[in-house]
Amino acid sequence: MMRNLRRRRGHAEGFSLLELIVVMAVLGILVAFALPAYQDATLRAKEAVLKEDLQRMREALEQYLTDKGAYPEALEDLVEFGYLRQMPIDPITRADDTWETEVAPWMMVDQGQPAGIWNVWSGAEGDSLDGTPYREW
Repeated sequence: MMRNLRRRRGHAEGFSLLELIVVMAVLGILVAFALPAYQDATLRAKEAVLKEDLQRMREALEQYLTDKGAYPEALEDLVEFGYLRQMPIDPITRADDTWETEVAPWMMVDQGQPAGIWNVWSGAEGDSLDGTPYREW
C-alpha cells in the first residue's frame, strides 16, 4: 500500500514546464511595466534634490552678501566660512565640481570690489522631465 501512495504522490509533485513558462511570462510583463515607472521615480527624486540644493546655495550666497557686504569669489568660500557644511553633490552629474556660476554683473572689478558669484546652477547636460534644461534652473 505504501508503494501505491508513493507513486501517486510522486506523479503529482512539482510544476510542469508549461506552468513555469507561464509564471515567467507574467513576471516579465510585470517588470516591463514597472521598470519605466521606477526609472522616472528615481529621476524625479534626483531633480527634487537638485532643486533643493540650488535653493540652499542661493540662500547661502545671499546670507554671505548680507554678512560680508559682497558676494563670495568662489563657491568654496561658502563652505570655508560656514554657510554650507560641505559643497553639495549635483545629483545629475554626481560630482561637486560641476556647478556653473555667474558673477554679479553690477560689481565691477575696477570699483575696488572683487566680482563675486551671485548665482549658481547645475552643469548637467540635457533636459529635465518637464522639458526645461537643467542649466536654466
